[in-house]
Amino acid sequence: MTASESKRQLVIIGGAEDKDGDSQILREFVRRAGGIKARIVIMTAATELPRDVGDNYIRVFERLGAENVRIVDTETREDASSSTALEAIAKATGIFFTGGDQSRITDILKDTEIDRAIHQRYAEGAVVGGTSAGAAVMPDKMIVEGDSETNPRPEIVDMGPGLAFLSGVVIDQHFSERGRLGRLITALIREPAVLGFGIDENTAMVVTDNQIEIIGAGSVTVVDDSEATYNNLDEILRDEPLAVCGAKLHILPHGFKFDLKTRKPILNNGATPSVSVPVGSMTGNGQQGTGNREN
Repeated sequence: MTASESKRQLVIIGGAEDKDGDSQILREFVRRAGGIKARIVIMTAATELPRDVGDNYIRVFERLGAENVRIVDTETREDASSSTALEAIAKATGIFFTGGDQSRITDILKDTEIDRAIHQRYAEGAVVGGTSAGAAVMPDKMIVEGDSETNPRPEIVDMGPGLAFLSGVVIDQHFSERGRLGRLITALIREPAVLGFGIDENTAMVVTDNQIEIIGAGSVTVVDDSEATYNNLDEILRDEPLAVCGAKLHILPHGFKFDLKTRKPILNNGATPSVSVPVGSMTGNGQQGTGNREN
């Protein structure tokens, strides 16, 4: 298969994915990487415990049937030009970034030979996946760190360069579990990007070319700023509340899809919703109602 014939695939996981049960998300990663013929490289740059974390993923991937699984551990930028590592990546059909600290990934790997080799394999059809910190690095600009469970304010999030597998988006992980809507919106407005994706734990967005499919136990929250009518970012100080008007919000659970080109969700029956009816605006017989409800 040539690069022009291949499909670019990302498996972006919100963290805390199931590793001991059916392992639905990691199973899908292995399947897309070639199943029992998959050649998987585990990138452990994010973690300070590369052997423990790497061995855990080797155990899971081998249990799911992948026979060729190896760790590429890069503790320094010098390691990112290792001929052994580059050879493993050149042969890989699946490349997986573990969790940890996303800044470690970019500090060690960005703009190195390994970074270029991974993008080359991605363009040729290898599946690239990542969980938690490994998910955060997927856009061209990433959330480096930020506060959870708070309202949007410029000061609550720090941004930095990601590995640029996706452009014009920001991604946050452990999303509903840690109450990160405020920091996702802040990151989206500060960037500025067009789309923000908040991925719950044990949930993934699988990106194939320009379409996203949601798999797993939770949901992906999509914030679409493309048609927003107003924000006050240029009018406030760092610790003052951010206002956003006219942005769209989608909550997509397992089986739903999202089109990155049209920026529209696709229902699990394949349809595209065309009209949004406000809660309480329809009566039980389908006629317009007053919005009043009995308790």
